Amino acid sequence: MKVRSPREHLLQAFQVAAAVVPSRSTKDILRNVKLEVTEDGGNISGTDLEVGIQVALGEVEVLAPGTVLLPVDRFGSILRECGDDALEIESDGQTIRICGASSQFQLPSSNPDEYPPVPKFEEESYFQLSAPLLRQLVRRTVFATETESSRYALGGVLLEFAEKTVTAVGTDGRRLARQEGPIERVGEPGDEQMPIIPARAMTVIERALGDNEEAAQVAARANDVLIRAGGATLYSRLVEGRFPRWRDVFPRDPGGARIELPVGAFHSAVRQAAIVTSEERRGVEFNFADGKVTLTAHGAERGESLVEMPISYDGEQQAVDLDPRYVSDFLRVLDQEKTFTMELRGSDSAAVCVTDDGYGYVIMPLARERR
Repeated sequence: MKVRSPREHLLQAFQVAAAVVPSRSTKDILRNVKLEVTEDGGNISGTDLEVGIQVALGEVEVLAPGTVLLPVDRFGSILRECGDDALEIESDGQTIRICGASSQFQLPSSNPDEYPPVPKFEEESYFQLSAPLLRQLVRRTVFATETESSRYALGGVLLEFAEKTVTAVGTDGRRLARQEGPIERVGEPGDEQMPIIPARAMTVIERALGDNEEAAQVAARANDVLIRAGGATLYSRLVEGRFPRWRDVFPRDPGGARIELPVGAFHSAVRQAAIVTSEERRGVEFNFADGKVTLTAHGAERGESLVEMPISYDGEQQAVDLDPRYVSDFLRVLDQEKTFTMELRGSDSAAVCVTDDGYGYVIMPLARERR
């Protein structure tokens, strides 16, 4: 096996594949990525048996077809540290030689035949959506998932497919993010498919997309899912468990006050008010009245904060205590130049935030004694 490739191009593909490689594993072979080249091109793949990804290499010169396993730690360091514009990788099955214009490395090699394969996307029925929409679905929901458990339903993003739309939902029980968008059906992918995809897998596919503008394909099966996008194919086992009845969280008739807020300015106010908060006293009171919103926080030994911002609201006074981290997470994934609407129905009810492009976010209020 012998191949030559621009170092930066190789590094980008390697980083995507290496993102699923376990740092610790009882199977040492999983701590590698597999580089496979044919006369038609090459690809890099990585897996931890739960999640796997294969990334196509577009800019490669194949000098001799073959397959080689590359140790993630050492090969990654070579790609990052050496300054050569291009690298040549050669293997005789036992030794790997990596050569640039001013550097050379030699590494031991494992048997690539023992490396678990990453399933290929060979489905004839699937859902198709734009790559920008897929990026948006991930960005706007994955941050709201439960990070403590990857096997429980809250550790994944629900994709709910309807006739012409897909709804992505992420929740950790304290807040819930929902994004909708249009899809196309290719073949007969079936009705009422609702896979729960691990948050880590969703993050990897978003990274693989980069700035790609092409279409992406999603094929959900009984226990796993395949996603093809941006020259990459991701395989993932689905998260086990029953996803919460998320529609019950969004009020059918919001009622209450609807307050339009500028994203950037409001985000700045939230960050300022949160400076004195702590794990013990993490709440910020949001008080809307008389054409302004006042944010106050009390951090015991950390001090107090009061931040005011003018807004176009002259309705009845509305006050609610919220965790500023959850508010900032929502604002961070929005265009800072745009606005959103916050719906409030009293201090004991959830705050519902919505945008004009199908995005909704619910934040449960904090009890006064937990502020």
